[in-house]
Amino acid sequence: MFPVRQITTALARGARSKHTLPDLPYDYAALEPVISREIMNLHHTKHHQTYVNNLNAAEEKLKLAVEKGDITTQISLAPAIRFNGGGHVNHAIFWHNLTPCDTKPSAPLCTAINNSFGSMENMKQQLSAAAVAIQGSGWGWLGFEPHTGLLRIASCANQDPLQGTTGLIPLLGIDVWEHAYYLQYKNVRADYVKAIFDIINWEDVSERYKKASGC
Repeated sequence: MFPVRQITTALARGARSKHTLPDLPYDYAALEPVISREIMNLHHTKHHQTYVNNLNAAEEKLKLAVEKGDITTQISLAPAIRFNGGGHVNHAIFWHNLTPCDTKPSAPLCTAINNSFGSMENMKQQLSAAAVAIQGSGWGWLGFEPHTGLLRIASCANQDPLQGTTGLIPLLGIDVWEHAYYLQYKNVRADYVKAIFDIINWEDVSERYKKASGC
């Protein structure tokens, strides 16, 4: 969640720099044939940029509302910050979760996956099933559960961020909004989800696991 009190407290401490669209760590065509240049270009420059723009606009309105002590406006802006902030956070992770390079999960991540799911294949099957089953738009996630030290599969609707919604620390996300795949895979979401495992950046996922778990 994005509690209004936490948001307003942070903004009340002073001015902050605006969010910006992060650069991709590869060219738009680098993930072909799994994801086309056209999809990557539109997804990054149009969709992600829109989340950034709308988040900045909502935070500016919130800052003014905080200065005026306008609680009603502060509350009304929470959904826009949740949606656009989540869109920005989710995509910033997603771009780095993907790579044109052949990568392997680290030994600690492999151990964690085996302990939590029995095998890498079981984890992929569960994550794929969760992503494909989402009704409408959303994300399928592999996350780290701090209080158990285990990995969990979760799904989030729309642009709800994993950690803010479930408490799980995001390691690997699969975007199943139609704009992520429809131009190439049409309505066959399952084919897209299956193919995306060919371009997962396991080095990035391993590093996120290391930071989350300390292992």
